[in-house]
Amino acid sequence: MQLSLSIRSKLFLSILLILLVSYSTLLFTTFQSIEAHIENDIAKGLEEHLNYSRSQFFARADQIKYSLMQPVTAPPVQQHLRAKDSIWLRDALFRWRKVLPFIDTLAIMDADRTVVARLNSGQSGDRYLLSAIVEQAFREKRAVISTELVSNSFLCREGDTAYCPPLPKDGEAMMVTVAIPVIAPDGTLLGGVVAGDKINNDPNLSFQIQEIFGEDAEVTVTQRGLRIVSSRAEDSFLPATLDPHVMERLEKGYSFRGEAEIGNKLYETVFEPITNSRGEFVGSLSIALSKENLRKIRKDSLKNVLTSAVVGILLSFAIAFAAARKLTGPLRELAQGARMIEAGDLNQRVVVKSGDEVGTLAGSFNRMASALAERDSIISKKNQDLQELNELLEKKVTTRTAELSMEMGRLEAVLTCMAEGVVVTDKDNRVILFNPAAQNIFDLVPFRVVGQPIEQVCRVGEFTLLLDCIREIRESGGPVASRQEEMEVKGKKLKINLSPMADDAGQFAGVVMSIRDITAEEEVDRMKTDFISTVSHELKTPLTSMKGSLQLLLNRGKWLTDTERQLLSVCLRNTQRLIRLINEILDISKIESGGMKFDYKPLSMGELVVYAAEEIKGFALSRNISIVNSVGDHLPLIFGDHDRLIQVLTNLLSNAVKFSPEGKVVMVLAEREGNYLLVSVADRGKVIQWADREKLFKKFQQLNNADQLQQGGTGLGLAICKEIIEKHHGRIYYNAGKEGGNVFTFTVPIFEEDHGKG
Repeated sequence: MQLSLSIRSKLFLSILLILLVSYSTLLFTTFQSIEAHIENDIAKGLEEHLNYSRSQFFARADQIKYSLMQPVTAPPVQQHLRAKDSIWLRDALFRWRKVLPFIDTLAIMDADRTVVARLNSGQSGDRYLLSAIVEQAFREKRAVISTELVSNSFLCREGDTAYCPPLPKDGEAMMVTVAIPVIAPDGTLLGGVVAGDKINNDPNLSFQIQEIFGEDAEVTVTQRGLRIVSSRAEDSFLPATLDPHVMERLEKGYSFRGEAEIGNKLYETVFEPITNSRGEFVGSLSIALSKENLRKIRKDSLKNVLTSAVVGILLSFAIAFAAARKLTGPLRELAQGARMIEAGDLNQRVVVKSGDEVGTLAGSFNRMASALAERDSIISKKNQDLQELNELLEKKVTTRTAELSMEMGRLEAVLTCMAEGVVVTDKDNRVILFNPAAQNIFDLVPFRVVGQPIEQVCRVGEFTLLLDCIREIRESGGPVASRQEEMEVKGKKLKINLSPMADDAGQFAGVVMSIRDITAEEEVDRMKTDFISTVSHELKTPLTSMKGSLQLLLNRGKWLTDTERQLLSVCLRNTQRLIRLINEILDISKIESGGMKFDYKPLSMGELVVYAAEEIKGFALSRNISIVNSVGDHLPLIFGDHDRLIQVLTNLLSNAVKFSPEGKVVMVLAEREGNYLLVSVADRGKVIQWADREKLFKKFQQLNNADQLQQGGTGLGLAICKEIIEKHHGRIYYNAGKEGGNVFTFTVPIFEEDHGKG
């Protein structure tokens, strides 16, 4: 049975439902905010208390470290340690003990870890038992602080003799240990000092912890899960040992956080593992924060929110009832008039005096009744016109179908011969075209693919990554630019171009995918790049060493003969040439891999030309060639990287000087063209042949002429220039000079205010 409600009831329920949903959402978000705030406060408090307790745990160890660092560097200590004077050194240990009365063990040993003197025993000549921390201090030649578990026999031997009777021989104790190496001024390791502060049963530690953290925070130190120090009294409800689940996480090196009930109070607890110098678990440090105050705050907050919600719901009920009663009166009159118009009484008019949307709706009904008769006659005439139009369209469709069939035949022949795979889908993501190349890539038969959803085809062909790209193009709705993707499927590296299709209305009509297998190309390019980069890195270090050695010989080798000096100069020049070659190879590798960083800022092109000319000034003078800077100061600033643009100018000027006849002039010109600055370097050398111009900006390409072979080169300079200029959103090109010679021109963007803001 279908429930029938009046408009008044529906409106009342709708308004009431909206208000109830709003209040429910408000209550939910408020509760979540309170819980999140409480959890955040607990987490923050735990972190702060844990950090502070960790620092306090090692505070006395730091005091030992800094107190003993100065005595162990004193010459008397080092002299007596060299002499292994155990009597003098033991007396020194007693003096140090007076400064640090809380120390339980203190010993000094030589570089072989043989004890020279002990604080509490006259025995010496044996090896110190805590080898790991001593070896670490000796190896790293610095003071090392670690928490170690030591046997009771060790304490009896190294500590106060008072430890011997009450402690069983097979027991253990936790001791914070400090190992300080004794190093002579010349860096020789003489030995070391090891001090220990026993944690177990320290009568003052619990009181100090309670004084620092107060009643709301509980601090506990455990030794292999057994509680040895706590900020609470011994008769408290703290467990003597840790839960096995907590111990399992601590032994693996992980912290543990959870709730615990201590003394009828709920606490949030965090445990942090303590490890020795070998990284082994020896105990834990824990902080527990009481949640009682936070729970009271949460309870009071929830009570206030619920009270406000109840009052708000009652007010919402009254408002919804009054609004529904006021709004439904005109609607009932409008419904009655609409039923009469539906029965065929087109002369019926609805009378509603309200000036709101209901009155507007009533006027629309009245105008609709007046227009119905007129529309009947118009519709009849339009139907006759549509019939004639349909007959004409059928003839055109027949003609166009024949033309399309011919076009489809030609298109199918082209697609069949293509090396690239082509897949076309319709607006419903069903495959409508699947050429033979796509069959080879997807490993699917075309007649089983056409008509199937592209999702199913991609899953069968293991092209699931392609679905996200197709889905983004489909869901965009409007026109989308073509996109290119690369992915690996079944061990093949594929380059995929996706282009959306649109119908006459501009709506999405499908996707055209072009798929090319570039596995072999990528592998060859990767092998080439890896080989060049590896060889360059391996050669750069020895060549740099050779360069420094040759420079040192030339600068300080006064005993060299002229012939020897000349040979060394030739070696130095060739070494510098090889280093420049390697730097160019590394630059092109960095640019291709995206590893080269660019620092864009406003620059003066005139100043850049001056810097570049200064760098090759010596080379130009050696060939009696003048460099003329015709870049005017009136030109605007450009936006680019200072060092990289100087690298481009230096390369172009160097080439111009290298291939110009002696005694000629190299010109540098610049002019503005739109939003770019055109910079040209012109020389008077031999014009480059047409067949060689295509090689100019390609890597490892050299011109086939005598000058090029004579001057040498790597074929990388212009390729690097091209990559740098393209990173500046410009271009570089070549033109033959009007009166002979060669002109290389590049463009860089002019600096504008929006560059600086961006």
